[in-house]
Amino acid sequence: MQLKHLRTLLTPQDGAAKVTCMAWAPNSAKFAVCTVDRVILLYDEQGERRDKFSTKPADSKYGKKSYTVKSMAFSPDSTKIAIAQTDNIIFVYKIGEDWGDKKVICNKFVQTSAVTCLLWPAEHSIVFGLAEGKIRVANTKTNKSSTIYGTESYVVSLTSNVSGKGILSGHADGTVVRYFFDDEGSGESQGKLLTHPCPPYALAWGSSSIIVAGCDKKIVAYGKEGHILQTFDYSRDRSEKEFTVAATSPSGQSVVLGSYDRLRVFNWSPRRAAWDEASPKEIPNLYTITALAWKKDGSRLCAGTLCGGVEQFDCCLRRSIYKNKFEMTYVGLSQVIVKNLSTGTRVVLKSHYAYEIDEVKIMGRDRYLVAHTSETLLLGDLGSNRLSEVAWQGSGGNEKFFFENETVCMVFNAGELTLVEYGNNEILGSVRTEFMNPHLISVRLNERRQRGVDDNKKLAYLIDIKTIAIVDLAGGYNLGAVSHDSKIDWLELNETGRKLLFRDKKLRLNLFDIESGIKTTVLSFCSYVQWVPGSDVVVAQNRGNLCVWYNIDSPERVTMFPLRGDVVDLERTNGKTEVIVTEGVNTVSYTLDEGLIEFGTAIDDGDYHRATAFLETLEMCAETEAMWKTLSKLSLEARQLHIAERCFAALGDASKARFLNETNKIADSISKEYGGDGTEHYQVKARLAMLDKNYKLAEMYYLEQNAIDEVMEMYQELHMWDDCIAVAEAKGHPELDNLRRSYYSWLMETNQNEKAGEVKESAGDYMGAVNLYLKAGLPAKAAWLAMSRDELLASSDVINRITSALIKGEFYERAGDLFEKIKNNQRALDCYRKGSAFRKAVELARVAFPSEVVKLEEAWGDYLVQQKQMDAAINHYIESGCSSKAVEAAIGARQWKKALHIVELQEDRSSAKYYLKIAQHYASIQEFEVAERLFVKGDHIKDAIDMYTQAGRWEQAHKLAVKCMTQDEVSSLYISRAYELEKEGKYKEAERLFVTVSEPDLAITMYKKNRMYDDTIRLVARHHKDLLQETHIHLAKELEVEGRFQEAEYHYIEGQDWKAAVNMYGTNDMWEEAYRVSKGHGPASAHKQVAYLWAKNLGGEAAVKLLNKFGLLEMAIDFSAENRSFDFAFELARLSMKEKIPQIHLKNAMFLEDEGKFNEAEVEFIKAGKPKEAVMMYIHIQDWSGAQRVAEAHDPDSMADVLVGQAKSCFEQKDFQKAEAFLLRAQRPELAIKYYKDAEMWSDAMRICKEYLPNKLGLLQEEYEKEAAKKGKRGVEGMVEQAREWEQSGEYARAVDCYLKVKDSSNAALLEKCWMKANLIAEKRSRLSLAAELSIKFLSREKAIDVVQAVGPRLVQLRKCSAAAELYLNLDLIKEAVDAFIEGEEWNKAKRVAKELDPRLEGYVDQCYKEHLKNQGKVDSLVGVDVMAALDMYVERGQWEKCIDTASKQNFKVLHKYIALYATHLIKEGEAEKVLSLYAQHGAPANPQNFNIYKRLFLELMSLHDRDSAEAYRMWADLRDFLHLLCENLTKSSEANSPAHEDFEQMLVISHYYATRSAAKGIDQLSALAAKLSISLLRHTEFIPADKAFYEAGLAAKAVGWENMAFIFLNRFLDLADGIDEGTLDALDHTDFQDTDIPFEVPLPSKLHISVEKREEIRDWVLTVSMDQRVEQVLPRDERDTYEASLVAANTGIRSLPCIITGYPVLRSKIEFKRPGMAANKDDWNKFLMATKTTHSPECQDVLKFIAHWCGGLPSAGYSFQ
Repeated sequence: MQLKHLRTLLTPQDGAAKVTCMAWAPNSAKFAVCTVDRVILLYDEQGERRDKFSTKPADSKYGKKSYTVKSMAFSPDSTKIAIAQTDNIIFVYKIGEDWGDKKVICNKFVQTSAVTCLLWPAEHSIVFGLAEGKIRVANTKTNKSSTIYGTESYVVSLTSNVSGKGILSGHADGTVVRYFFDDEGSGESQGKLLTHPCPPYALAWGSSSIIVAGCDKKIVAYGKEGHILQTFDYSRDRSEKEFTVAATSPSGQSVVLGSYDRLRVFNWSPRRAAWDEASPKEIPNLYTITALAWKKDGSRLCAGTLCGGVEQFDCCLRRSIYKNKFEMTYVGLSQVIVKNLSTGTRVVLKSHYAYEIDEVKIMGRDRYLVAHTSETLLLGDLGSNRLSEVAWQGSGGNEKFFFENETVCMVFNAGELTLVEYGNNEILGSVRTEFMNPHLISVRLNERRQRGVDDNKKLAYLIDIKTIAIVDLAGGYNLGAVSHDSKIDWLELNETGRKLLFRDKKLRLNLFDIESGIKTTVLSFCSYVQWVPGSDVVVAQNRGNLCVWYNIDSPERVTMFPLRGDVVDLERTNGKTEVIVTEGVNTVSYTLDEGLIEFGTAIDDGDYHRATAFLETLEMCAETEAMWKTLSKLSLEARQLHIAERCFAALGDASKARFLNETNKIADSISKEYGGDGTEHYQVKARLAMLDKNYKLAEMYYLEQNAIDEVMEMYQELHMWDDCIAVAEAKGHPELDNLRRSYYSWLMETNQNEKAGEVKESAGDYMGAVNLYLKAGLPAKAAWLAMSRDELLASSDVINRITSALIKGEFYERAGDLFEKIKNNQRALDCYRKGSAFRKAVELARVAFPSEVVKLEEAWGDYLVQQKQMDAAINHYIESGCSSKAVEAAIGARQWKKALHIVELQEDRSSAKYYLKIAQHYASIQEFEVAERLFVKGDHIKDAIDMYTQAGRWEQAHKLAVKCMTQDEVSSLYISRAYELEKEGKYKEAERLFVTVSEPDLAITMYKKNRMYDDTIRLVARHHKDLLQETHIHLAKELEVEGRFQEAEYHYIEGQDWKAAVNMYGTNDMWEEAYRVSKGHGPASAHKQVAYLWAKNLGGEAAVKLLNKFGLLEMAIDFSAENRSFDFAFELARLSMKEKIPQIHLKNAMFLEDEGKFNEAEVEFIKAGKPKEAVMMYIHIQDWSGAQRVAEAHDPDSMADVLVGQAKSCFEQKDFQKAEAFLLRAQRPELAIKYYKDAEMWSDAMRICKEYLPNKLGLLQEEYEKEAAKKGKRGVEGMVEQAREWEQSGEYARAVDCYLKVKDSSNAALLEKCWMKANLIAEKRSRLSLAAELSIKFLSREKAIDVVQAVGPRLVQLRKCSAAAELYLNLDLIKEAVDAFIEGEEWNKAKRVAKELDPRLEGYVDQCYKEHLKNQGKVDSLVGVDVMAALDMYVERGQWEKCIDTASKQNFKVLHKYIALYATHLIKEGEAEKVLSLYAQHGAPANPQNFNIYKRLFLELMSLHDRDSAEAYRMWADLRDFLHLLCENLTKSSEANSPAHEDFEQMLVISHYYATRSAAKGIDQLSALAAKLSISLLRHTEFIPADKAFYEAGLAAKAVGWENMAFIFLNRFLDLADGIDEGTLDALDHTDFQDTDIPFEVPLPSKLHISVEKREEIRDWVLTVSMDQRVEQVLPRDERDTYEASLVAANTGIRSLPCIITGYPVLRSKIEFKRPGMAANKDDWNKFLMATKTTHSPECQDVLKFIAHWCGGLPSAGYSFQ
């Protein structure tokens, strides 16, 4: 259990103002505190102060300050408070249930000395201790007090056990005394229990131990008999003071002891049977704890202090939310508080035996609680707040709970029904039943109070489906059982538990009266039945009738109403009972006669006058008559005789009415004469007993009053002479003889001879008695009398008469007895034999006729066999030596062992026949080994084998057969037996036989013959795996023939021949199945083909519909055409897609063409609208006349194709002239040229071209030149020669073209010569053109330019750039000339030409020069031309140092542009430290565009590993200095005070902390300061990776021994690590960091900042610490009652300044700096200064230097840097 501080209820004062005592009310609604000024403050459950009142002195004359309040306690009902005062008095104040009720003193108990302590454990009993050493008890009812026991020593403490049935008192001499009001069966001793070394001011009585502590700083746990169990010694702990007070949790599982500034918590461990110390709750400045009070539900503990403060703590092991509706608070192992979140109501669930409670569940419409412990089951009703705990052995959570009954929970487990009444801690009852339906169980617990019955608890349940058991749960015995002939499906007891209704499966409704045990069927076809609540009226429905029994005691009396619907419910409210009926969609209600129901209620209430008055108003009918009967019975029982008389009169029972009338007259006269209740008079009571036919009781009433004559008169009236004479004899009545004579004469008159004989016998007249017995036809009675009287035996006449009568009446045994008595043995034996009295006969024969014994034994055996008493006959046969009969009798009696024993003892062979029968019996009970032995003994081996085969024990059968037969005989036997089994239909057995003799093929044949194909396949798979597929196909074909297509399909598929299945279905017009199979088992497009075939099979519109359904119509048409089913294709197209018809004609035509049917193909081509295809067909077969015919008739445009075809044919035949003619006719000269080219007849080609296509002559010429070029050198020379010819013939243009076409890369000189020649010709012609424009029209200037533009690039290509430039300049092509010089890298010529001829090109030349330098990588040269370009080039090449060096020589803006680029590059490369040094070197401008780089730099440095050491100081210092510079620059810029500025200021603080921490880490004496810095950094986890921050803080805290914080921080680190693994921090629990400034919402780190190994080390440490429980999971607090490192106070919200040395809040002793908002804790500052002075650490000196710069100088007593 952990203590968590919740709130301060009462603020402490500056001085001593002791809280003297405190108390919680048992209902947890009120909390009382007594202050030093004797005022009682009352708080509510939430800790709000609601009321207060002042106490008063015993005597006002001594003043209000004359006493102190030592103790107080609430009464068990929470409405009173008892106050113990030092002025020798106890006051009891009534404070009421509501706030603000008037406070009045209701009791006061004056004592002889000061009252020191007080308890109120039970109603009316207050226990208190006095200063004189007495323990007394005060009774608030009698207002008196008495001493329980006395000691000689001051009572310092008083406590009770958990139940409040025992008390412990602690005394000043160390004595602890125990006293029990009720030891609850524990057997623990009373009196002085132990002596503690010091006064036991802190005394606590837990559930298993007693804890005592005092001023010796030791806590001692004592056992139940005072021996020491454990000692916790804190005497060496200087911070510990004396223990002043102790409190036990309500469950007794935890104890808290208060001392100075500290609460120590101890939890009882049931497993170790010892106390475990939890983390103490240390609260600085709390001072001595003077009072403790634990809330009764265990959830809160309040502590009062010496300074008058009251602090409230939450006591909780764990909390959970159940179904978002309930809060479960585990305040102890054995106590759970269940709170309804919607209503706020709470229930405390507690194990009375202190067992640990497992999970609590809320079930049954969120009303009922269920919880388990190791030994008990806890159940509760949240509605009534009744809880139960019953002993329960663990059953693995398999119980089923039913909550239909509001007073009892039904628990089913392993066939057992257990009933637990809510609020009762004993199991109400437990029965065995398998029927768990609540409709088959009825429980009634005190639902209607009855006269004379205090505890009425009944249960009805099913023992089996046809038997109901009824149990009295209060008495624990069975009331009866109801056996029924049909299955029962509903039962219910009435509210009084006297009647049981049940219905069976045949819808018969039965009523069982439990008292009389009578079962009655009251209704058939019952569809609904219910008891009316609060009465014994029954409502049921029978088909169309509503049946109501207003008096169920007369079930034959029923009231019926017709119904048109079904009864669904029954409601009884506000004096009205309605039956709810649904009639179709309407709901109708039928109202019952409330008066008739009221009669039943009056009867139950015992108000018979009301019932009579009510019945008087009714007409006599069946129901009314039944009610009169009921009332008569009850009124008689209640001695209300006038009412009973009226009832019998109403019922027409005149005799009873008259009798009661006379009785009433007697009662009334006696009442009138003597007063009092006349019904108590003996005459009245006797008459009522007579009415009840209880004559002995009536006799007793009379004889008690010595009214002998009245008794005799009563008996004579009733003709009960025996009783009358008995009374007369007993009382010695003088009329006795007369009575006897009267009696005898009456008997003779009424022919009661037997009775008369008995009278004679009793009078000693035995002869007369015998005569009367014989007269009455009772010879046996006469014989008994004769045998008992010797005088009668001596009379032969009497004996003869008796024996004759006996033989005549066939009383042979009695006659035998009589003959034996008179020693006539022969006749006795004959009589015994005749009467089958063989026992007596044998006994007689043994004495008188020994030779007859054997015959008699056999006859006795025969008689017993005849009587079917076979087992009795066996021994008699054995005695007579008839072994065969004995065996048969044993077999008949099924005494098989005896029969076997007899047979085995026989030696003759005749007994062998019995072996078969006996063996068959043993075979039937599966004792096969015995049976086998007997079969073999009786030579019935085949039967033994059959036995084994029938039992399926083939191995034993085979073993037996092999032993007794040859292999062939075995096989023959097995096979023949298998065939028999096959005929009987026992195929599995037959199969096993076939397989046993290795003939599986016969089994396969058998299964196949019987068409059991699955078994056939199974055997083939097992024995002939290679034939399996073949078998599947074979079976499929057979099944197909038989028309069993589904089975055939299965086998085709298993045989991997799905096509056969499709064909089968297709053949049988089962296309749907075929389609299914193809889709399920065929390849992707198989089902489409099947759909097509299906459609083809259907034809017409049906086919179209089908294909449309599958979306395959168009595809089917195409498929038909492709597969040459043209008729089907035409049919489909005509019906659905007429636009497809031409396509089908075309495909048909192509098919016919392929088939060589050209004429038919021609017709189809024309129908398809493709006459050209027909023409082409004829051309293809060179049927020129046909082609010409079709072309002329249908496609004149195709005529040319015919001519071309003919021409091609002629060319192939080398008939060039004819071919040329055809082509020219067809107007296709280009084809003629092509054919001539192909034939390399270039001259003819050029001729045709020049004549018909002059525009293409040039192209042809080029083609010719290409061909020439392909021929290599010979071709080039030819071309040059050709050019010369053109030149000489004046064809200059062609000559130029020809020269330009010379391309011999191997001969550059020739090329240059040719091109220059071409150029000269061009120039020459150009000049000529100027002179004679009109006469020469061959070459223009444009043509000359074209030539130069063609030649120039070629010269450049040959690196003749100057020559090319000159050519360009000759024709004033300045730009081209400049480009040529640039290409030749003649930059000066290019610049000069540009400058002189076209100054506009100067910039262009410069740009090209720069590009040239760039491309050549001559960056150093480029610097002089274009610095920015050079810098960009450095960047591109990654030459960052040169770039930055060059940029640094430019302006500041340029430099920082490239620094930013370099920084971005370095961050991407993970070189954040280089970025830092870069900015450290070149400064940090406040450019907004750089902010992201700065932030990224900061975050990257924060993410670095292993930088929390002293060696990392320089990096953190650089980062700090850089950020300080940046912030200073920001302050001067427009970004001052912007969000970015604030972020950088935060980063500066963080980097300062990091730098200071690194400096401190290098010095041992600053380790605590370094730890504080690590902890302070936790408030900045929005910038620092959270896992890294908590890891470093945890390790730092652990290193300096702050284990509480280390545990919490490292636990948080593990939670973060798990969240990083899961990718979310949503599951983080922030409980530990409530009311701190450590942020909850932090960025999720992308990965863990430490290795997995280190993480596991941390996990192990945290687990170890949590298991040891040596740390308390609470962050340390300071004087603000706030976490010590938090800047924000939890209660006030005031924010403190952070210390610049530790980051902790600066609270009291502070050092302020010149810069506002900068401060330091004096202790930490001085410690840092001292360490710097003593160690001369350069890092610490640097930190101080920075602080001086940052904070505007150090304080006056600062540190000197010299």
